[in-house]
Amino acid sequence: MELQQNPVQDAGLPFMKMHGLGNDFVVLDARRSGALPDAATVAAIADRHRGVGFDQLAVILPGQNTDAKLVFFNADGSFSAACGNATRCVARFLMDESGARTLRLATDHAVLLAEDAGNGLTRVNMGPPVLDWAGIPLAHDIDTLHLPIAGDPVATGMGNPHMTFFVPDADEVDLASFGPPHEHHPLYPQRTNVEVVQVVSPDEIILRIWERGTGITLASGSCSCAAVVAAARRGLTGRRVRVNVPGGQLEIDWREDGVWMTGPTAHVFDGVWRG
Repeated sequence: MELQQNPVQDAGLPFMKMHGLGNDFVVLDARRSGALPDAATVAAIADRHRGVGFDQLAVILPGQNTDAKLVFFNADGSFSAACGNATRCVARFLMDESGARTLRLATDHAVLLAEDAGNGLTRVNMGPPVLDWAGIPLAHDIDTLHLPIAGDPVATGMGNPHMTFFVPDADEVDLASFGPPHEHHPLYPQRTNVEVVQVVSPDEIILRIWERGTGITLASGSCSCAAVVAAARRGLTGRRVRVNVPGGQLEIDWREDGVWMTGPTAHVFDGVWRG
């Protein structure tokens, strides 16, 4: 992906702070400038003590045959091709702005359909999950349903890579020590998101998350989708599941046309970055 990256100008960089179930984002509306912040600026904004703080940063760019294009950054300044909750937040902003009830949003993963789900909820089709090793991607050809890693995790792609573990009690896992070595496991050449899942029933799970390039988060749309896909593939749940994350609840529905995610969003405040 070759997109122009510019440092912050003297006038500052306007931004929005948004979140979905506590999974928080800085959103930059660059539809006029078409410019992206550089990686150093992204990392500086992400600092929760000296900057604004976020789990991911999303940039809204002009769309070509879509309503907009979205580009995502992790808190360490690296790119991410997908971010489900940020997509829902931006979709809600654009729908409120235009009055539209449906949108087509381009990402580096796919063109995603977003829609107003009513009652203040926003729904996004994250597209079909990637189940083959090369597309996730993994380092070599291997059974993605049973990785040769202690804990027998599942590998899934949702535009970004995932490693999902099923555990008796998700709260007992020390994510701060469990997440980093698995994020950097050599089987994942682009690193990976890490999920620990406790199955409550065939239509409900508890999920805790270590996000690639960010760390522990209160919620994650793509991680929720990957967790449900992994659970359904294992026969532990159906394909429509309530996902309880520390920040609240999402509904995930793995349909024939893709994995649909429904949940709330919040526009917290607007500001100007002058770093």
